[in-house]
Amino acid sequence: MSYITNTLSNLIQQTALFNISWGNILMIVVALVLLYLAIVKGFEPLLLVPISFGMLLVNIYPDIIKAPTEGSAGGLLWYFFQLDSWSILPSLIFLGVGATTDFGPLIANPKTFLLGAAAQFGIFAAYFGAIALGFNGAQGAAISIIGGADGPTSLFLAAKLGQTSLLGPIAVAAYSYMSLVPIIQPPIMKLLTSEEDRKIKMEQLRPVSKREKILFPIVVTIVVCLILPSTAPLIGMLMLGNLFKESGVVRQLTETASNALMYIVVILLGTSVGATTSAESFLNVTTLKIVALGLIAFAFGTAAGVLFGQLMKVLSHGKINPLIGSAGVSAVPMAARVSQKVGSEADPTNFLLMHAMGPNVAGVIGTAIVAGVFMAVFGIS
Repeated sequence: MSYITNTLSNLIQQTALFNISWGNILMIVVALVLLYLAIVKGFEPLLLVPISFGMLLVNIYPDIIKAPTEGSAGGLLWYFFQLDSWSILPSLIFLGVGATTDFGPLIANPKTFLLGAAAQFGIFAAYFGAIALGFNGAQGAAISIIGGADGPTSLFLAAKLGQTSLLGPIAVAAYSYMSLVPIIQPPIMKLLTSEEDRKIKMEQLRPVSKREKILFPIVVTIVVCLILPSTAPLIGMLMLGNLFKESGVVRQLTETASNALMYIVVILLGTSVGATTSAESFLNVTTLKIVALGLIAFAFGTAAGVLFGQLMKVLSHGKINPLIGSAGVSAVPMAARVSQKVGSEADPTNFLLMHAMGPNVAGVIGTAIVAGVFMAVFGIS
């Protein structure tokens, strides 16, 4: 009888129900809400489904991301997360992004690069905010890059600056805000524009030749990496993927980078990022500060892009719709789609998507450059 009692007692103690905390329950609820947004509402499911499921797993079974000890292997998602901290997955994500991105709108209208640059203002606003809240310079830089709405760059910079303790909260904040672009951006965009602004129709972009599209990734790689060589893993992979696409001679590599490889990396990265949100590591003041700073950075970046769009509207005598400035954050192509959606709400015949793709892809390059500047400032090669 005692054997049966002991066996049942051991089984009960091994269940998650016996060991779960109120913090874990809260995080499980958050994970379920994110799954609802992804599956039912369609908010960037490719990001939110793996992230929220990783969040669900770690709060039921914390050992899934446990570090290995002598004589004991680590949890499955710990090994996935090491690929994040070594900057392998962020770089491969950039390879896939490059293979699926058309830089044509940016080449056709290079002035929109300025909108991508303006949107980086949110990064610097968050940097000084982080310093004011007591973070040191390297921590502030790693946190502030969330404002670019670029998850891979956030992971890359945090790892390069040695902020592994902040890697989880930074990654979750960055990817969560990327996923929630359709919720966060429209109120800011509408606040800073009039209905007349949102109805502005832009002229059709000029055709871009194949030669221009092939030369663009090569020239950008040479120029940017000569000035900021530390950006080579990101800019290099982004432009290599784009060269695969535009050269037209490596169709198999393009398909692999943009499909199979990209989706494998998203699974590994998303679940491991979500698994950093155990209640013990996530529900603390430092993490809440990071999440708040990330939201501030993203809001400031969106606002700066729209306001600079307003300036360009005036200088162009009403030929530029300021809504496309919000796409200057790096969330490709989500931010461009939001510009299109808000514009079409004012006028269903207004088509801004391709115009918004210019600042959108410029934002990807701009955020990587800002990351390179931070690495140069802190002496990281």
